[in-house]
Amino acid sequence: MKICVTASSEGLQAPMDSRFARAPFMVFIDSETGDAETIANAATSAGHGAGTQAAQTVTRLGAEVLLTAHCGPRAFEVLAAAGVKVFGVEGVTVSEAVDAWKAGKLEQLENSDAAAGWAG
Repeated sequence: MKICVTASSEGLQAPMDSRFARAPFMVFIDSETGDAETIANAATSAGHGAGTQAAQTVTRLGAEVLLTAHCGPRAFEVLAAAGVKVFGVEGVTVSEAVDAWKAGKLEQLENSDAAAGWAG
């Protein structure tokens, strides 16, 4: 299963970024192999629609799970429509977030928890 984690820098030891749409990086991890790939989040420079653009990136790259602290309504709608499950977590590294998800310690978000256009 592919997991996406919002991050403030590159790699598994990067601190998570609390924002979804405006996080500078997204780290994609294969939960079976542990392989990770970091991409720069192109949506950070969007004037409007950053959440939708970031969500489309997550779905296009095949993630089934998103680990982030906050997710706005439009992004959440796109993710939910694609079957991506969103879990809330913050204040840890990318690796620690994945470990917490694997251990079943994270709560799945049922709705967005940030206002549209929220930039943290």
